[in-house]
Formats: sequence, structure tokens, C-alpha cells
Amino acid sequence: MSDHENLLQRVEEALDTIRPYLLADAGNVSIIEITDEKVLKIKLLGSCESCPMSIMTLKAGIEQAVKKAVPEIISVEAINITPIDDPNAVLPETLR
Repeated sequence: MSDHENLLQRVEEALDTIRPYLLADAGNVSIIEITDEKVLKIKLLGSCESCPMSIMTLKAGIEQAVKKAVPEIISVEAINITPIDDPNAVLPETLR
């Protein structure tokens, strides 16, 4: 297994620790890429895509879990964050 494949597997395992919480609100996350600079780029899925709290989920949940398990990752960026003031943002049922 290459270093990149090993890193990718460890990131997936870290994401698996937080997925139950995302799934509870009908959300999920997928890996887009890990850059050469060790930035993890992800895509928020399901209800996480349109949730105004997605930045908090990203920083306080996903990024913390990944960086704790895989210290080589220096940051986590979502390619589709919904701004908190977006008029089309929708909270998941469990947060209403």
C-alpha cells in the first residue's frame, strides 16, 4: 500500500467515527482529494449540503476528528459549505 493510499484509508476511518452523527441528521461526507499540502477536501452530502450549521459541523466535528486521528492533515475544507445566512439553507428535522 502506498503512503497516499494509507493516508486515505486512515482519513476514511476517521470519517467513519463521525458518520453516525451525520447520518442521524440524514447527512454524510465524501472525500474529494488530499492535496500535496495535506489539505483534505471533502463534499458534504444529504442534509449537510443545505444546512446553515455546516461550517460548525465541518470545523467542530469533521476537522477535529480527522486531525486527531491523522495529524498529517493540516486542514479540512468542504467544497460546498452553505453560508449561515443563505436564504435557501434548511436545518435537518432533528435540529428544528
